Amino acid sequence: MYDMETRRSALALVAQGRSLNSVSRQTGVSRAAIRAWQARVEPLPRMSRECPSGPADDAPYAYLLGLYLGDGCISTYSRGGYCLRIACADAWPGLIELCRAAVPAVRPGASVALVQKQGCVMVSSYDRHWPCLFPQHGPGRKHERPIVLADWQRKIVDTHRWEFVRGLIHSDGCRTTNWTTRTVGGVTKRYEYPRYFFTNKSADILRLFTDTLDTLGVAWRKANAQNISVARKASVALMDAHVGPKY
Repeated sequence: MYDMETRRSALALVAQGRSLNSVSRQTGVSRAAIRAWQARVEPLPRMSRECPSGPADDAPYAYLLGLYLGDGCISTYSRGGYCLRIACADAWPGLIELCRAAVPAVRPGASVALVQKQGCVMVSSYDRHWPCLFPQHGPGRKHERPIVLADWQRKIVDTHRWEFVRGLIHSDGCRTTNWTTRTVGGVTKRYEYPRYFFTNKSADILRLFTDTLDTLGVAWRKANAQNISVARKASVALMDAHVGPKY
């Protein structure tokens, strides 16, 4: 009676710690159906007394959250724990190091390994509490289900907005230089201007990015359904001061 997208959305909300009653009211799915879906799939972790109260350091967490929303995932492994994986392109060794350093700052004691893949390095960390720290974890791809920050995550992002934006840009964004030509006094001159792009299939993640830019006074426009552009000179200068190009 319910399509796969409705099922994924309902299970993702439950995984974020929502009650069956609230999820049922929001999605229109009966509690009995949600319970049945939970019985058929691998149980998703919920915040509990055993989970950490929060990250050890909020600033690197905001950065790591941006990376996770862009190029991260959490999966189970054989011993009953969870593995956080962030894909970092080989072209940006500085990004790999920033990601590697953020993991133990957020979760001291968690193991960190760099696993070489074709064209990228997977910064991987094994710890049973990663789903508690990233409650956006759930079945299916991020752009196919709701992505909503928990209240405690929102407080961290509101305090460390630039770190969050930097993580998003470092995962699914870039700084590029565009150019154009103009003829002035019969002479054709070339003009170059930098801009930032952020690309993501999830409308929710795009909204998190643009809402944060709004609070920082950064002007942006939607280049298309999946791309956000920052091109105004003053806004690019702000991004350069607080984010900068990947390296």
